[in-house]
Amino acid sequence: MSGGFSTHLSADGRLQFAAVNVVPLSWIMAMLTTSTIIVMTMMAWTGLTIDFLKASNAAYLVILAVLAIIRIALGNTKSRGQMVVRDFSEYLGLFIFLSLLGATATYPAAAMTTGFVDAELARMDSLLFFNWNDWYIFVSAHPVLQQAGRLAYANIYLSPALLLGAFAMADERAKAQLFLVTFLLAATITLALFFAFPAVGPLSYLWQEPIAYMPTSGVYQAQLLPLLRGNMLGEIDLGALQGLVCAPSFHTAAAIIYIVMAWEHRQLRWPLLALNIAMLLSTPIEGTHYLVDMIGGAAVALLALAIVITLQQKISGWRENHWKAQAI
Repeated sequence: MSGGFSTHLSADGRLQFAAVNVVPLSWIMAMLTTSTIIVMTMMAWTGLTIDFLKASNAAYLVILAVLAIIRIALGNTKSRGQMVVRDFSEYLGLFIFLSLLGATATYPAAAMTTGFVDAELARMDSLLFFNWNDWYIFVSAHPVLQQAGRLAYANIYLSPALLLGAFAMADERAKAQLFLVTFLLAATITLALFFAFPAVGPLSYLWQEPIAYMPTSGVYQAQLLPLLRGNMLGEIDLGALQGLVCAPSFHTAAAIIYIVMAWEHRQLRWPLLALNIAMLLSTPIEGTHYLVDMIGGAAVALLALAIVITLQQKISGWRENHWKAQAI
């Protein structure tokens, strides 16, 4: 399949994808290039650097280089198996790059923020009758929930690998590219909102007792944001990137995108639905998020999906009109 797709509901209520033209790969590369330039500018402005000779940073360069070599070496292959490897290498390389770029961007962005909005976020949670401390006490008392939560929270890396692998095996380049563009757009929207809603998270703001259980996200927002704002953290380690965005929750945005993108695949639909519901349930504690963070993250995902699907429909319309004009 070389075309893209738009969405509609079938008679039985299932989400269906109709073939339209794909977002051009050149557009994706242009977006990534532009994003890279913006992030590099932000880093220069805030005095942050990356030492690519450091092993933890160089490792990512090696991984990306290997994936690029595989993609180029198998560029003209006719073997179906090699085509799957080629396409998966391309998709995975692009995903790793944009994920690293997005996570890296949060560091200079954090350095540019001022103040904290935890009081407002906690107040909104109270209006929603959500008590984060009660949730934390419950998880702290059950080690099995702690282990399950850590595994579920890490699903943010498993789901995209499964999705991109399925797209490569089914020769669904359009769906892979739609997923990548949606993920990039959601990350961009999340980063933009981070400037307006910097927060240290409920573990640092609401919890006043000794920390009985340290979640995956720890208290990194409270530790790193002051250092970044004070220009006391000059180097970013790609091997030790920490989540700095509290609101909106990008784990929530990612989970919604994964569920929507997997829905058309019969083999992946229910497994990824279960995995990502588990990730959502783990997010308040493991991600140290307010409930309103998650609501915001869901809104980000839906907005990104709506924008990208509308864009593809516009591209399809433009090309259809162009073809009609040529046929006259």
